[in-house]
Amino acid sequence: MSYGIPAAEPSAQIPVCPRHPDRPAYVRCQRCGRPACPDCQRAAAVGFQCVDCVNETKRTTPDVKTVYGGTVTTGKPVVTYTLIALCALVFVFQWLIPNDGIYQNLAFATVYASPEYGVFEPWRMVTSAFLHSQGFILHIVLNMYMLWMFGQALEPLLGRIRFLAVYLLSALGGSVGYLLLTPAYVPGQPLSGVVGASGAIFGLFGAMLVVQRRRGGDTRQLWVLIIINGVIGFVVPSIAWQAHLGGAVTGALCAAVLAYTPRGPRQGLLQAGGLVLVLVLLIAVSALRVAST
Repeated sequence: MSYGIPAAEPSAQIPVCPRHPDRPAYVRCQRCGRPACPDCQRAAAVGFQCVDCVNETKRTTPDVKTVYGGTVTTGKPVVTYTLIALCALVFVFQWLIPNDGIYQNLAFATVYASPEYGVFEPWRMVTSAFLHSQGFILHIVLNMYMLWMFGQALEPLLGRIRFLAVYLLSALGGSVGYLLLTPAYVPGQPLSGVVGASGAIFGLFGAMLVVQRRRGGDTRQLWVLIIINGVIGFVVPSIAWQAHLGGAVTGALCAAVLAYTPRGPRQGLLQAGGLVLVLVLLIAVSALRVAST
């Protein structure tokens, strides 16, 4: 006499992952209770959650904002490191590409800001900030050190997008300062180009000064740093102090927009509008300068 053993239904006894029905899942999500296979498990404070619940939490949890409206980020200052890497990469290309090809196509001179001479290339007012002198290695070394130092402080405070906007507008402001305070180009004379991130770096100086004052911090050491670097620009030949001044003023204006805009749901919109106004101001001042020559 034989006794049969009833067959068990696998689907009723072995839980499977909803996202991967072919995989058994013996761990359940602590939030929704659904089974999750190893690929769909995410560590939680207690146990695990499924990837769907983790994504839903991210969508429904508002981003933490800095006091200046930027998204709080952790880890390394990505924008700062990216800017340093771009400057270093362009510097390498300056050596590799023959006949000063990078310099000839990206450096800024006042002649490129005026359509009158048939070489109107205003983008050089920004691209020149990513070039550096090949005959003075400390030019890029000191600039990148300052960018690294101030970027680590400002980028987390302002947020990545706002920090990048301040940097790029300051680079443009440095070229505008050079355009305003340099004698107009005389046809037939050799072009005098300007390169370097110094205008943008001085913009970070100005931005940090405004931010520190807004926070009630001590600004004496910062003033000393600005004065020393400013004096060097007047004493050492071949340094465009005009770009330093233009960048510092622009950076301070940008930081004032970010630091003094009232907090609230429209803070980001007002800050964006303020930075656009700074850009419009730089363009207008440049156009007036060109028209007056």
